[in-house]
Amino acid sequence: MSVEKTEIRRLRIAVLNRVFSPTGGGAERYSIALVEELASRHEIHVFAQQINHQWSGVTYHTVSAPLLKPRWINQLWYATATWWATRRGFDIVHSHENTWHGQVQTVHVLPVKYNLFHGRTGIKRLLRSIKVLTSLRLLVYLLFERARLSGTARNHCVVVTSVSLLQIIKSTYPKISPTLKVITPGVHSFQATGAEQKKAARTSLGLPNAGSCILFVGHDYRKKGLDVLIKSLSELAADTFLAVVGNPAQIPMFRDLASKAGLGSRIFFLGALTDVSVAYEAADVLAHPTLEDTFAMVVLEAMAHGLPVVVSDEQHCGISALLTDGVNALLLNDPKDTKKLSTALKQVLQDDLFRERLSKAAVDFSRLYQWPEIARQQEEIYLSLSNP
Repeated sequence: MSVEKTEIRRLRIAVLNRVFSPTGGGAERYSIALVEELASRHEIHVFAQQINHQWSGVTYHTVSAPLLKPRWINQLWYATATWWATRRGFDIVHSHENTWHGQVQTVHVLPVKYNLFHGRTGIKRLLRSIKVLTSLRLLVYLLFERARLSGTARNHCVVVTSVSLLQIIKSTYPKISPTLKVITPGVHSFQATGAEQKKAARTSLGLPNAGSCILFVGHDYRKKGLDVLIKSLSELAADTFLAVVGNPAQIPMFRDLASKAGLGSRIFFLGALTDVSVAYEAADVLAHPTLEDTFAMVVLEAMAHGLPVVVSDEQHCGISALLTDGVNALLLNDPKDTKKLSTALKQVLQDDLFRERLSKAAVDFSRLYQWPEIARQQEEIYLSLSNP
């Protein structure tokens, strides 16, 4: 007896993301990957102020940006403009931004309220409250966040990228607990890079063909631990070099730091790359000594390319709650400890068998988080919230 395949109802979906570009951060790449996966089954409309993406079947709407700074005014403008543009005609509005509207809200960062008040009591909390009440910028961000995270389970879903972020939001906004759901980032299917592919990748990026390459990927260099990584490089073999991918605006400051440490010739600043895959292919290990990451999509992407990863533990990085130290990654309990970071990198770079074992385990781990399955989870939310 044959079983007929259930046809999925086609939805008209608005996606809100101010910057819709692969050179953005993890939040932008997350949003883009979902759009690409779902565009063949649904009518997707992207509303963004900066668009650097083309995909068949996707309709792009450029939202004006008359005043990019101060940022809170632009946020207010963007939220108002997208509310007006999407208030009717869509089955689902999915926001990746701090806006008050949208049945689906994906939160990629720590809540503003948490950052402002967590761990503060007594006089410190009172002083922080006074600071907020006298700052129009902070008031706008908090009001938007409160509106964003106040929906009911019947018509609203708040998606977070990790269990650690879910717990923080639960403690900060306990009333929305029933609406919360974890959908991690995903990856496309990759595999460990071969020697010829690695050589070609290094050549295309202008990196040395000889020696070991440590890769760093991140836009906020200091928060992601680049200063500690630069210091640790001095304790590694002379033929070990560092490739840095991310925000070009921060390069001058950290290039100066590298020069003062006598490491200028061993650090290559590549800026923002449209396709980071070539950097993963060029590297021997990813170092991510981040001070704060709700997930760290770059770690998962690196693992999908078969890179061993040295990453901060789950107190600092969401993905690490899913990893096992010494099995599929090396975890740092103190990302500011230069000695621990250099020791972990030495272990990976000097022990070939250990590096190969980590590489295989990394690829196996990444197979559990493929974009088609991640998109299916997102699609289930859309269908459950939309009216037939």
